[in-house]
Amino acid sequence: MQELTSYIQNFFPVANDELATIAGKFEPIALTKGEYFLKQGRYCNRIAFITEGLIRLYREVDGKEVTQWISTPSYFVTDLASFVFQSPGRWNIQALTDCSLYSIDRDVYTNLGKEIPKWQELDKLFIAKCFVMLEERMFSHLHMTAEERYHRLLTESPELFNQVPLQYLASMIGMTPETLSRMRNKQLKGQ
Repeated sequence: MQELTSYIQNFFPVANDELATIAGKFEPIALTKGEYFLKQGRYCNRIAFITEGLIRLYREVDGKEVTQWISTPSYFVTDLASFVFQSPGRWNIQALTDCSLYSIDRDVYTNLGKEIPKWQELDKLFIAKCFVMLEERMFSHLHMTAEERYHRLLTESPELFNQVPLQYLASMIGMTPETLSRMRNKQLKGQ
């Protein structure tokens, strides 16, 4: 729970009693490797904070899996459009490893406004933070070369290269597994 409260405290201006109220609404859950947090087409009625493990967000398109993101500890995971608008989920959210999370139900999340006077402001900040992260990812796909995206991921999350199948990482950064393998071999030879 400490990881969750630290995250909330670092990013959102809340008093200690409000922090305790918010954190108290989250429940611990565990996912085993391969288990789904959400399947594409189902409604996402919860959001979770990852404390241990890796979770992949992907979508099946024309019989092919396209990885949108690999979530690591200290990140939230949900299908945001489904969670906010109660539409069918567009993403599969699956544990790549055994995972520990703190999860909050949509109704509980929404009703926090009854207990925390500035909840709407905090919720708006959270959604804005998610939006900014998506903007940055989209910009990197438009502006950076495949090699620059590879080096950025390697710099920001080197542990993923030892824990996640390369085809998932390649898909996430917008290249074929063969291209990623060539870049990785070139980089390893250059060391």
